[in-house]
Amino acid sequence: MYEILRKINSPDDVKKLNNDELEILAAEMREALFNRLTKIGGHFGPNFGMVEATIALHYVFNSPKDKFVFDVSHQSYPHKLLTGRRDGYIDDEKFSEDSGYTNPDESEHDFFNVGHTSTSIALAAGLAKARDLRGDRENVIAIIGDGSLSGGEAMEALNVAGEMTSNFIIIVNDNEMAIAETHGGIYKNLAELRETNGKAGNNLFRAYGLDYIYEENGNDIQSMISLFEKIKDIDHPIVVHIHTQKGKGYALAETNKETWHWTLPFDRESGAPTVSFGDGENYLGLTVDYIMEKAEKDKDFVVITPSMPGAIGLSKENREKLGAQYMDVGIAEEAAVAIASGAAKNGAKPLVFTNMTFIQRAYDQISQDLCINNNPVTMVMNFCNFDGLTDVTHLGIFGLAAFTNIPNLIVLAPTSAEEYLNMLSWSVDQKEHPVMILIPGNQVSHRDADKSFDKIDSYKIEQKGEKVAVIALGDFYQRGEALADSIKSELGFTPTLINPRFASGIDEAVLDELRSNHSLVVTLEDGILSGGFGEKIASYYGPENMRVKNYGLNKEFYDRYDPEDLLKEVGMTTEQILADIRKIVE
Repeated sequence: MYEILRKINSPDDVKKLNNDELEILAAEMREALFNRLTKIGGHFGPNFGMVEATIALHYVFNSPKDKFVFDVSHQSYPHKLLTGRRDGYIDDEKFSEDSGYTNPDESEHDFFNVGHTSTSIALAAGLAKARDLRGDRENVIAIIGDGSLSGGEAMEALNVAGEMTSNFIIIVNDNEMAIAETHGGIYKNLAELRETNGKAGNNLFRAYGLDYIYEENGNDIQSMISLFEKIKDIDHPIVVHIHTQKGKGYALAETNKETWHWTLPFDRESGAPTVSFGDGENYLGLTVDYIMEKAEKDKDFVVITPSMPGAIGLSKENREKLGAQYMDVGIAEEAAVAIASGAAKNGAKPLVFTNMTFIQRAYDQISQDLCINNNPVTMVMNFCNFDGLTDVTHLGIFGLAAFTNIPNLIVLAPTSAEEYLNMLSWSVDQKEHPVMILIPGNQVSHRDADKSFDKIDSYKIEQKGEKVAVIALGDFYQRGEALADSIKSELGFTPTLINPRFASGIDEAVLDELRSNHSLVVTLEDGILSGGFGEKIASYYGPENMRVKNYGLNKEFYDRYDPEDLLKEVGMTTEQILADIRKIVE
């Protein structure tokens, strides 16, 4: 197995192959992708669809002198296979050596560590600008999927590219999909271009001032080689529009493109996952149930997502059932927030959902378009936790620091199913504030919870005690419970345990009450300490003798870490915190 692939140590080796060998290489690359993805999972459909085009790119161009910039990096696995990193796919013991995205630390053939969408054209335009300043002549190639074109950064960069006067190649990989189905007017034009073999008079790219060429056979190596030879060393910007099949080479992925965009480890024959997280309750299921019930009862309720229905597991069937009460704005978080603000202003009850790592792109719209206007939009964020997504480009641990300091924005951190659903219900129906709710990252727990949150920044004292107060935020509340139990059993007194609920403010009355019989306040939060929740508590007690010990993560770009090892590294296990408390109290 891998007779040809094992000989590919660099792109130079690809250029030595004849036509038949190139076809064998493509088949072996898909086998290598199967080997890795069936065992550890990853992005499936985008990579299987880009095998032939990637072979042709490396056959014609001269990487790394010619520079490839992959958008999102969802389609970069074939590129890695041809640039000295095949062992991360064919040798099970070396899987961990290869990240799921382009990474300059891995190879000179990668220029950026990228995992967010719509970035490649702008990044590549910067490379081209620097090349021109130096007077060099290498090719600069941005590779972007059609789904990513809906992102504002991509359209802004196309606008810039239309005014450039030197070599700049933009490959649009059109597989007719984003993560789910595409949404937006530009996709009508892409369909028209496909149907006319690129000859439609209405041409989005030419409207930007760009040259344009179309190739229907994006999964045919020789067609792609011929195409790339035509535009290599071109002296002006051009969009190279290729039509590919997402998931090509695996029937299940070809017919169910959304499900197979990304996959858990799976059985190749059946497609069934080989790992399970159980069939019990989860917060995504609770969210979907709430959405469907609310939409049926309240026609003012509308759900908005920036191309992330999977963020809460909203199936195609449910999306169709929601009808006009569901809006996918494409990969455009900024637009999602601003549209929601406008809808709220005109009497609708919008709920926006996506992953925390992606909503960071809409910071300005949350601040300016939403919070200055104080419109009642509910934003539900998934993967806000340290043990969810652990790749450096997908961390959700910065959300608390980023968003809890925006005026008017109420950030809620639920600790149980009941509290989460009550927060959702209150937030969607209230008319006073924009609200962000952090979906807990731990297993679903059940406990009594308040149904109204009108008293903003009011903490809940779950257990009254003495000497030490443990303030445990959101999905770290259960860790706070474990710590309180350990304090009682190991140190011989009952500490106070507080569920703050509101991550964006402080409850002065509760904090003042602690002064009477407490000497230490401990805060626990699922995010970075710098600018986070705990620092607000510490700052409040600053002029006094009350000691405050904050526990959270460092301000770092962690990458592919083991969550439990990270807790130990930052001194956040129950045993470590208990030892700290013992020293301080005694």
